[in-house]
Amino acid sequence: MIKCLVVDDEPLARQLLESYVTKVSGLSLVKSCENAIEAFTLLQKTKVDLILLDIQLPQVTGIDLLKSLKDRPRVILTTAYRQYAFDAYDLDVVDYLLKPISFDRFLRGISKVFELKQVAPAEVQNDSSLLRSYDEAYLYFKEDREMVKVYLKDILYIESLRDYVRVKTATRQIITYQKISYLEQTLPERKFTRIHRSFIVPIDKISSFTPTGVKIGTIDIPIGRNYKNEALRALNRNNVFMKQE
Repeated sequence: MIKCLVVDDEPLARQLLESYVTKVSGLSLVKSCENAIEAFTLLQKTKVDLILLDIQLPQVTGIDLLKSLKDRPRVILTTAYRQYAFDAYDLDVVDYLLKPISFDRFLRGISKVFELKQVAPAEVQNDSSLLRSYDEAYLYFKEDREMVKVYLKDILYIESLRDYVRVKTATRQIITYQKISYLEQTLPERKFTRIHRSFIVPIDKISSFTPTGVKIGTIDIPIGRNYKNEALRALNRNNVFMKQE
């Protein structure tokens, strides 16, 4: 889980970001602060992975807060002002979100954080979750008010339901507020492939396939016309040799 801190002096802006964080699997809201001093005090005793930080704050600005932190977490700046962009990137922030912030734009920023967490060399040695074998790898999905752990090896398929996805295993299904495009970026590409605008499947669960669909157990899943070439390349790349009908 990526532990998040929201810092914004506007109550509605805080509430919006809090709601966005709770909708995304893999994010956990540690606290929401209304000023930089409160945030600085919390950061002296509590470790967070990501700060969603407004720039125009009373007394101490978001930029000044960043400059005061020695062990700085990842930062996404949230502001109504474009003119701070140069200063922001000079501080090596992950993203710069202009208010009003849509959920899609928020997801694009969060995707960058997940990508950095997966590939940053300094973190690979310290994050044991990145060293797990595939059999032990898992994701958390938010269902109602519960975070549900799902091992990647148990997933049969993932289906897009517009702004939601259905994650199907042999024993249950989970419907969670999530974009299938985000999961496509998050899941290991050597283990999963997107074969349709609405479906991601684990390659090792495919028992047979044709140019128009795959079979996982007794489940038939279509291959989309626009995904056909990439799906077949993924099957061959992963040494899946099956007789095509």
